[in-house]
Amino acid sequence: MQSEKSAVGIIGVVSATVIGFLFWLIYFKTGSDVHATGWVSQLPALNALLNTLTAILLVSGYIAIRWKDVTLHKVLMIAATISSACFLVSYITYHNFHGDTKFLATGIIRPVYFGILISHILLSIVQVPLILTTLYLAGVKNFVKHKKIALITFPIWLYVSITGVLIFIILKFFN
Repeated sequence: MQSEKSAVGIIGVVSATVIGFLFWLIYFKTGSDVHATGWVSQLPALNALLNTLTAILLVSGYIAIRWKDVTLHKVLMIAATISSACFLVSYITYHNFHGDTKFLATGIIRPVYFGILISHILLSIVQVPLILTTLYLAGVKNFVKHKKIALITFPIWLYVSITGVLIFIILKFFN
């Protein structure tokens, strides 16, 4: 029980640190001298690709566990976690060099975009501790709690991955 409380504390600190850092990076840090040219300008497309890959791996992992293939489920969920981690590194790199991306489009797409963006941001904040908790519970083989948390984590993680791709598409074609 004490180790579970310690894990919850560590997950809370790590989650708060990641979320706080991202908040600072996106809203307070200005872009560096390297502008969105060359390799930096390619990172949003890479991010969308990683989000797409994560969504595919999540759905595949869900199907694997429904088929009771625990080994395949584990491999797919670890791959989804790695894909999400790679996304996070790429996302941080992009925002470090480019800074915030302004949405300039007008018309009906503007409230649609911001509705998607706001829900994406809020759920991505919730997603961080949920993913870490879900992974921890699987790691300590507490599969009863793992399943309960995973039923919450899965749709949020999938939604954030899919809306990340939608945000890229809207920015690409409407901005």
